[in-house]
Amino acid sequence: MASAVHVSLNVSDLEKAVEFYRALFGEPRKRKSDYAKFVSADPEIHLALQPGRTKAGPEGALSHFGIRVETTEEVRRRRRDLEARGLVCEEEERRECCYALQEKFWLTDPDGNRWEVYTVLEDMEEKATSAGACCAP
Repeated sequence: MASAVHVSLNVSDLEKAVEFYRALFGEPRKRKSDYAKFVSADPEIHLALQPGRTKAGPEGALSHFGIRVETTEEVRRRRRDLEARGLVCEEEERRECCYALQEKFWLTDPDGNRWEVYTVLEDMEEKATSAGACCAP
């Protein structure tokens, strides 16, 4: 078995979270009254959801999640597919971020967790200096 990343999120409303992640990753591999686990091949991720987080809680150390794809065309295709499944995607944009020029769009799950779908167009030696240029939309 190949290595894979596993992420577990505490969510404030399991049903809303399952609805969001079903549209993003497909049907959950495991679903219980107090748990859902999504395992997808493209992108490969193992994501577990369980009740326990409140929206009023502290932000914590998590910045955002990302799904890196190969091309700008793939970014656009994924956006169209996700919008067709009912997810709200924020404007596609070209942005300097994390020492790279990227093409991306953003989604937000019901608990405010941010996801970007992006491709790297060009690596950069210097960090972007404009306000808001990096990872936060």
